[in-house]
Amino acid sequence: MKKSTDSLEHLGLPSEDDQKISPERFPDGGQYRIEIPSTEGPKALRAAFEEGDRLGCPLHRFSQGSGIQMLSDDDISEMCRIGADRKVEINLFVTPRANFDIGGQWAAPAGKAIQWQIRGAAQLRYCLDDIYRAADLGIRSVLLSDWGLIQVVSELRVEGKLPADLVIKSSALMAPANPASVRLLEQTGANTINIATDLTVAQVSAIRQVCKAPLDIYIEAPDGLGGFVRHHETPDLIRYASPIYVKAGLRNSPDIYPSGYHMESTVLALSRERVRRTKLIFDLIQREYPEAQISPIGSDDLGVPQI
Repeated sequence: MKKSTDSLEHLGLPSEDDQKISPERFPDGGQYRIEIPSTEGPKALRAAFEEGDRLGCPLHRFSQGSGIQMLSDDDISEMCRIGADRKVEINLFVTPRANFDIGGQWAAPAGKAIQWQIRGAAQLRYCLDDIYRAADLGIRSVLLSDWGLIQVVSELRVEGKLPADLVIKSSALMAPANPASVRLLEQTGANTINIATDLTVAQVSAIRQVCKAPLDIYIEAPDGLGGFVRHHETPDLIRYASPIYVKAGLRNSPDIYPSGYHMESTVLALSRERVRRTKLIFDLIQREYPEAQISPIGSDDLGVPQI
């Protein structure tokens, strides 16, 4: 055991899961921000803002899951206008992915983990087509679920072929669950990292000890990611893992990817309910950890659309 402990410490990695107060912050000094996931178009975005305004719930980032290819230019442009006006980040998932394709391994019992990966050289190019199109329309934040695609996009960003301020957000479907994996994602180019949904506070704290990038944490996970409802742990997650994006998916809700007119009423209702659940979490933070610093809306490092 001593050899293992010494080896990990030599590599700058913790050998135990323990809770240490995080000294890290967002550039604006905040410890946490709020993200509303699965915001599947401009109507859902407006519905979420209506609910947030009604409840007095601050909102910093909206992410989408159906994919850029499922949005028209008008849809993306409208989301960009709303995001720019409200000074929030609009984050769009890149498509296609293996589970959109004709291959079958992702549907096999042992292949579920690869369904969000990029399959083949052509699909890699299609994903870049998605990103270039969205960036040209003003999007400055993309959601990626493949290690290789993250590295490619990061390199193109450095070379100036994609906007230098493009935020790379890694998907929860990649589910990194230990300090080494999260550190590698950060080194590969991810600016903000979704971690596995079932990690203890101590395990998340161990990750924070080797990673400076914000962690995206499902306080309530959708059923497909475990269905965990962890509202009461939020203050400790802020203490020991800041900076974090607090996310509320929905337990006991349908899978809406890809969404469209055929389920529009459901999509809008889910967006409103995600904001309502988020307000419950926000109120809990005010009761249990009122000194926690929330980022102001419109911080410079947010991927606010450029129009």
